[in-house]
Amino acid sequence: MSGDTRKSRHIEGKELSVSKELSVSFEFFPPKTEKMEATLWDSIHRLAPLNPNFVSVTYGAGGSTRERTHATVARLIKETSLKPAAHLTCVGASKESIDDVVRGYWEVGVRHVVALRGDSAEGAGKRYEAYPGGYESSVELIKGIKRLYDFDISVSAYPEKHPDSPSESADIDMLQAKVDAGANRAITQFFFDNDHFYRYLDRVRARGIDVPIIPGIVPFNHQVAKFASACGATVPDWFGKRFEGLENDPETMKLVSAATAVEQVLDLVDHGITNFHFYTLNRADLVYAICHMLGMRPGVVQGN
Repeated sequence: MSGDTRKSRHIEGKELSVSKELSVSFEFFPPKTEKMEATLWDSIHRLAPLNPNFVSVTYGAGGSTRERTHATVARLIKETSLKPAAHLTCVGASKESIDDVVRGYWEVGVRHVVALRGDSAEGAGKRYEAYPGGYESSVELIKGIKRLYDFDISVSAYPEKHPDSPSESADIDMLQAKVDAGANRAITQFFFDNDHFYRYLDRVRARGIDVPIIPGIVPFNHQVAKFASACGATVPDWFGKRFEGLENDPETMKLVSAATAVEQVLDLVDHGITNFHFYTLNRADLVYAICHMLGMRPGVVQGN
């Protein structure tokens, strides 16, 4: 694709109003301290004017942030015009307890849930085991949610295969089962080599799965590097070399991270991708910069 025909080069051009086609969503995690809560809400207020499709709020390992997640979601509904998507997992709770959480979300006005199996409550690397009397998988969780209310449901997808999946084919079988159970879209685990996403999308479409597959994007830092492997996301050598020697240089790290993420999303745009989900890590600056490079401006309604 030559430079003058790249879609990303015409984000603000007359030839192709790409920015009107693009849409984004943002993920946050519930705060543990007052300082972290201030940082979270500063980030939410910074990103809200970009009119995301929705903002998701995570659910900690073993359901450890259940109350904080609910409180954050309730405040989003009460104090902002954003559409929150509440995360829900199968970990550490009975079906009755999870159903109560679902009812609570519906009662406060939530209409979108990110339904996940979740990881072992014992930590990374430990084999997942269903909670006694709980939902055994994300598929069962989706069915349980749908029995109660007609939520819009997002699920996870893995361009490099979920660590627990025996094969890529089995991984796509699981995605198919989640869609058959009622999932409306899939949001991918973050990745750093777009070829993984393109190959995955080809396999998914070849299987006949036609729900939106939204790439998950995270600005890279050493914190991300530490948990990437546990999430099934590889860091290519060429990618990692960009950050060598920056362990004690956070400002340069941020600049390189922003530039690398912009490069990644613009390549995705050039391949026809128009919807992005950003893992913000509760920090708005880098994500805001990336969205600016995508042509997004405060107060402008984006595509769907």
